[in-house]
Amino acid sequence: MLTLEKFEEASELVKEVTTPTKLVYSEFYSENTGGKVYLKPENMQYTGSYKVRGAYYKISQMTASEREKGLITASAGNHAQGVAYAAKKYGLKAVIVMPTITPLIKVNRTKSYGAEVVLHGDVYDDACAYAKQMAAESGMTFVHPFDDLDVACGQGSIAMEIVKELPTVDYIIVPIGGGGLSSGVATLAKMLNPKIKTIGVEPAGAASMTAAFKAEGPVTLESANTIADGTAVKCIGENIFPYAKENIDMLVTVEDDELVTAFLDMVENHKMIAENSGLLSVAALKQLDLKDKKAVCVISGGNMDVITMSSVVQHGLIQRDRIFSVSVLLPDKPGELVRVAQTVANAKGNVIRLDHNQFVSINRNASVELRITMEAFGTEHKLEIMKALSDEGLKPKEIRVQF
Repeated sequence: MLTLEKFEEASELVKEVTTPTKLVYSEFYSENTGGKVYLKPENMQYTGSYKVRGAYYKISQMTASEREKGLITASAGNHAQGVAYAAKKYGLKAVIVMPTITPLIKVNRTKSYGAEVVLHGDVYDDACAYAKQMAAESGMTFVHPFDDLDVACGQGSIAMEIVKELPTVDYIIVPIGGGGLSSGVATLAKMLNPKIKTIGVEPAGAASMTAAFKAEGPVTLESANTIADGTAVKCIGENIFPYAKENIDMLVTVEDDELVTAFLDMVENHKMIAENSGLLSVAALKQLDLKDKKAVCVISGGNMDVITMSSVVQHGLIQRDRIFSVSVLLPDKPGELVRVAQTVANAKGNVIRLDHNQFVSINRNASVELRITMEAFGTEHKLEIMKALSDEGLKPKEIRVQF
């Protein structure tokens, strides 16, 4: 059972392994929503996410015999680091099964805490099945990343900290993967103040909690296709579902493109790196009416590898028309390239790439293709540049940006 006494115990115990994550007031999100929006930056934890809370409290509740057998778990990355770090604190052996697509930074950091890492399967569910098989064969103690009440209790300690720091909070907005974080936070929030509304946010491509609410119980999705790899879960937990169903007031789904935009917003306005799953809470703000309300967005993790980060930034800049490409056809004669470059410069565009293709037409005197990739300040500026090119008689055609 999730009881107030257990939540209070967990809230004290997790202080041994967590960094205080004080609320950060967001002028940017407050202005955009009409409310007062605060961030709970769990991405600033030593392990890069909130997961160490549940792992540490779970181990504290184990018997000596269960600990001696060693721990085994499955994770897309953050729970892996949480279990590995918590096990290190207790001096226990830990084996972590991770999906093969797990970002390298999460794999390496998990190993750095002394855990053995096994890569298996394409998504969390594949890794979990394999971890359970290994647990049965080895006798090691399996630590579920979300479908465990002790784990959920540890995660719920976040709500205790939020309410202590902001007693008048109206909404707590939480990302959902398997449901351990959302069920723990929502349950404790209601115990502390029944008036607090809890909102769970899922990636649209892996909305397993939404499916469970509709079916009145956990169901397995056909796929979990999302850039939010930490929440790519096909089926939420059976043990935590009753608590989620009773205490989560609203569910929201977010498209991957919205997470890309949220990443840029967070970097530009808060100078903060959060992984795609951790950004679900802020990405959902556009769908909520928070006027004159106080809301806390849980930023659940920040473990993003540099390659993924680079890709997200590039796609975000393209989405915002900060980078775009056009194709123009020119006569193959001296001075034409200069004419195009000068037109772009006069419109205050910044060329970052040129591709000059003389072989687009057999008749080179008729036309050669020039592909221009450039920077702009946004959509309005892009349209100004396009108009300047058109006024010069160049007939620009927007094309897909290629890096």
